[in-house]
Amino acid sequence: MQLQLYQVRYFLALARTLNFTRAAEQCNVTQPALTKAIQKFEQELGGALIHRERHLTQLTELGKMILPTLEKIFAAAEAVRLQARGYQKKTIAPLKIGLVPSVSAALITELLLELARIMPDLRVDLREADANGLVAMLLDGEINAALVGDAVELPERIDRWPLFEERCVLVLSRKHPMAGRTVIPLQDLHEVVFLERLGCDVAGRFKHACFADHPGPKVVHRSDQEGHLQQMASAGFGAILAPEHAPRLPSLTAIPIEGDPVRREVRLLAVAGRQYSPALDAFIKVARVRDWTSALDELRHSSAPASNNDNVRNDDAQGAGSLIQITGPRHSSHFQCDSKGEA
Repeated sequence: MQLQLYQVRYFLALARTLNFTRAAEQCNVTQPALTKAIQKFEQELGGALIHRERHLTQLTELGKMILPTLEKIFAAAEAVRLQARGYQKKTIAPLKIGLVPSVSAALITELLLELARIMPDLRVDLREADANGLVAMLLDGEINAALVGDAVELPERIDRWPLFEERCVLVLSRKHPMAGRTVIPLQDLHEVVFLERLGCDVAGRFKHACFADHPGPKVVHRSDQEGHLQQMASAGFGAILAPEHAPRLPSLTAIPIEGDPVRREVRLLAVAGRQYSPALDAFIKVARVRDWTSALDELRHSSAPASNNDNVRNDDAQGAGSLIQITGPRHSSHFQCDSKGEA
């Protein structure tokens, strides 16, 4: 059976009015044409949808049963039609951005809000994956841009712009024996129990810089979710190596490592030679001219504890009433603006 949208539209109009004449008027067709279409629809479904008795018209049990499903189908088709029309008129500005797990969404919320002021119908789709996964998604056209660290080899087809450099710090519970220190000496790292982020691309750099004459960091627990690691660190299971900008639970503190041995450069990526959409073009331009030093300082300040609640600061996911939630590798979420494997 091939379901035709005009048949669905005719049936929905008839279900609303329970009158063939008025339904035909709403659909801007003649009554015989509507009646014929309904009869054909019934034949294809294998049962009567309308019970006709003199001047009384009612839905049959089959008609009542399929009505909710047909309403959803028609609503979805209308939404697709309106989206396509908006895209053709350039009233919708889609932008798909990939982030490695160690790059917080808090880094780009201000950029997105700035774009939303000039593009009222900005639609942002955030994806999360490791750096190699994001490069593949770029080349496949699944995302338009990505923010990654500097530990991944990039193909020539990928344009890259350095945005900022930052250090990695030790994040641990405020009740941890080392929590009161202003800096962690390298030799003391040998005694620390670490919580490892799966796919952390600075793990090799960390081991080479801080454990050159040692078997390596003592890793006991692992997860690919930053939130899980922070909860475990807060409970005292161990410490996390994390970028300094990353928002954290108020129950955690970030302490520099002696000599800042682990640093990384964060880059913005896009595919070379492809035509940029207005949204992507604006995002790249705004990102490249942003004062990242001030932005990182603000993020570090906002990560300072304001209360004793063990809730992840919503600075990482919230801005001007709109929500960004990154759910995990290769998962996506949506950030709607209107005018009103790395570390």
